[in-house]
Amino acid sequence: MSNSARAPDVVIDAHIGRMIRRRRRQIGLTQHQLALASGVRFQQIQKYESGANRIAASRLWRISRATGTPLLAFFEGLPDNMDETAS
Repeated sequence: MSNSARAPDVVIDAHIGRMIRRRRRQIGLTQHQLALASGVRFQQIQKYESGANRIAASRLWRISRATGTPLLAFFEGLPDNMDETAS
């Protein structure tokens, strides 16, 4: 995979991480509490929120449930043209 094809992935991962952090803070959860509710260690939540680690769909679903957030809300605000640069 070329660097240009990976660039949108990095942007998406970072965006989802920011959305997780925003929602977690909005509802008053600590990283530790969210980690317990989603089945990972708090360090992993830190990595998701910073965009350092990619989040699996099943884990995002658990975080969605733990935060009471519709799954698609984590993708809101992404640029519409992301798919054009990935091909």
